[in-house]
Amino acid sequence: MAEKAILEQLDSAETIPDSGDFSSAKGFDHNDIVNIIKSLHGFRLVDAQEVKKEKWVLTDEGKVYAASGSPEVQLFDAVPPEGISREELQCEIANLFNCVLSISMAMLLIDSLRANYAVRYCGLVEVGNWLSCLWVVKKIDPSIYKIGTLYASKNRWLDMGKQQVSRKVQDVADQVKDLLLQIKDGKAINQEDINALKKRKLITLQTWNGYSLKKGPNFALERKKLVTDFTREHMQSFEEMPTNNYVESSYEYDWKREEANKNVLRTHTTAVSARMLYKLAQKPFIPRRYFSIDRVFRNEAVDRTHLAEFHQIEGIVCDRGLTLGDLMGVLHEFFTRLGMSNLRFKPTYNPYTEPSMEIFSYHEGLKKWVEVGNSGMFRPEMLLPMGLPEDVTAIAWGLSLERFEFVSPTMILYGIDNIRDLFGPKVDLSLIKRNPICRLGID
Repeated sequence: MAEKAILEQLDSAETIPDSGDFSSAKGFDHNDIVNIIKSLHGFRLVDAQEVKKEKWVLTDEGKVYAASGSPEVQLFDAVPPEGISREELQCEIANLFNCVLSISMAMLLIDSLRANYAVRYCGLVEVGNWLSCLWVVKKIDPSIYKIGTLYASKNRWLDMGKQQVSRKVQDVADQVKDLLLQIKDGKAINQEDINALKKRKLITLQTWNGYSLKKGPNFALERKKLVTDFTREHMQSFEEMPTNNYVESSYEYDWKREEANKNVLRTHTTAVSARMLYKLAQKPFIPRRYFSIDRVFRNEAVDRTHLAEFHQIEGIVCDRGLTLGDLMGVLHEFFTRLGMSNLRFKPTYNPYTEPSMEIFSYHEGLKKWVEVGNSGMFRPEMLLPMGLPEDVTAIAWGLSLERFEFVSPTMILYGIDNIRDLFGPKVDLSLIKRNPICRLGID
């Protein structure tokens, strides 16, 4: 609904100057609008430019004073016209109830309040059997007394004697409360008042982030479904392998029990593939397709061509009668969907697949053929001990999202020659913000 409203607004008005104003006018939550804008920008349906606004907002203390009044005014109101002792003022604050009560009712009210409050009469006027103006005095908050004393003395409202506190003026205006209410309502105040409130930590500067929008190169009123979108149908045809175990037992050609029992950060996700195939063999055989995308680790120094950790993509198809031709056909389809149709295969050796092939694609930026993945057919020596039928074979392939020696599709498509520009702590975040989401295989 919100996405449709954005696209229709751009179709009719060409631009949306402020996403905040747009969300308010249309009744949408701005956070939801921002998420949709980022997605639309990634697909180049819109061009989005970040908009930043700064405004002053009330702190928690400022909100209290905006509701109840500033400490200096609260303290001033607690001092009656005839004055009050410091001792009494420190534990009391005045709260005037303008009311008219019968004498009997007033006495009952006073008796009920005396248990918790000090009660005085101020300007009582007897009219027949009625009293007006009952002055109820509550206990004062120590922080209100301390802050109020400071600013009431500074404003020369009160004479803070050693024993007695008295008023220097008859009435005061709560300018602090008025200023806080203006800020709360979004009104502008002068810089001098801002500095004074900021110094008292009653206001703080809040940054608001939004976007201005215009039509992008792929603008349309509806998104087009892309062949590379990961859909529910894809999930139904492939089963994801559980790759959340980052520590695996090691494998060495010169096998030793003590060496095999050691745990290391996994260097690939094929160990998970083996477990899934073993699990498949424990039941009557049904053809299966598996995939995984997860992190692996290598004991290598990080430079422009290597990473110590990266994400490995792995796929397996297990069925009866699969051949090397099936594997090459799957690889052509797989990499074509990623935007790489110019492929070559080179025989290689893997300890758990035979035959095995390295996959190469031509890198236009580097002007040479580069390796983009590895593949093969799992050896019978691996599948038969698991209990799989003799006529069942499994084809598998793997590639890296980031690693250079298996040059990633992203690097090939965008001509990136330094892996650290794509992945890791040295990535330029402004570059990520300025550029759309990488859609492999989509112009």
